[in-house]
Amino acid sequence: MFAGLPSSVEIREVGPRDGLQNEEPIAVDQRIALINALSATGLTAIEAASFVHPKAIPPMANSARVMEGITRVPGVRYRALVPNERGTLDALACAVDEVEVVMSISETHNRKNINMSPEESLEQIVTLTDLAHQEDTPVEAILSTAFGCAYEGNVSPERVALYARRVVDEAGVDGLSFGDTSGMATPRVVNELLDALENVGIEPSTVGLHFHNTRNTGLANVMVALLRGVSKFDASIGGLGGCPYSPGATGNISTEDVVHMVEDLGADTGCDLQKLIGCGELAEELVGRQLPSQVLRSGPRTQTVAS
Repeated sequence: MFAGLPSSVEIREVGPRDGLQNEEPIAVDQRIALINALSATGLTAIEAASFVHPKAIPPMANSARVMEGITRVPGVRYRALVPNERGTLDALACAVDEVEVVMSISETHNRKNINMSPEESLEQIVTLTDLAHQEDTPVEAILSTAFGCAYEGNVSPERVALYARRVVDEAGVDGLSFGDTSGMATPRVVNELLDALENVGIEPSTVGLHFHNTRNTGLANVMVALLRGVSKFDASIGGLGGCPYSPGATGNISTEDVVHMVEDLGADTGCDLQKLIGCGELAEELVGRQLPSQVLRSGPRTQTVAS
């Protein structure tokens, strides 16, 4: 029905970091329990922690204890976001499997988030990538506000592509991901960014995409990206998430919802949907509220009810 879709798709779980950073802090053992539960679902990449100063993002305090306490499952990569050199060294000391470095294309958002200009962030990414590579740890650069900015409005896809090319060429990162930080992506905007990336020699099949569902276009954006060959998507259990530095940004696309749609299209995610639904229920219990995932509410499309 849909020619050219990837045969397999990797869902990179971000709930334990990006999902929980906008919530009231929960206990370390609860964060560990969520990660351990997610590790048993078939996921191959879990964003487990962020090594930021606890005063900046209190829910991410004690990330070293979290990393030390989880039960690592072979075949699962445990990833961590780092904002600076200190955070990178702390993450490497915990033997994370991948380091994520971040910069915003938007000047305003970048300064609010990490108090730097995009140019300064690019210089820092060069330094942090070198630190990680000294320990043979892969680095993915996340380019935030890639689809728009709550402070500045539209962000030029050509500007995003230019920075993406420079991050690869100047820092030598191992991967690229593009974040819909403000929830402004639509299928049209996604297509335009992928066109711009192709124009600078970056193939859609090599990048990851990170969508929020702020305006209910999250799954539509995934569909368009799949048709363009993208096969790596961030998602958050239950639809947890948001961004503390982007007003109005609501949760990430739900892991359960993305897996349900992608598997229905015939692509393999390697994930056990029922186990993911169980993780969504656990996440709701931990944060004390109902989460926006639709599959968590209704179950798979083939689920029947007693007549």
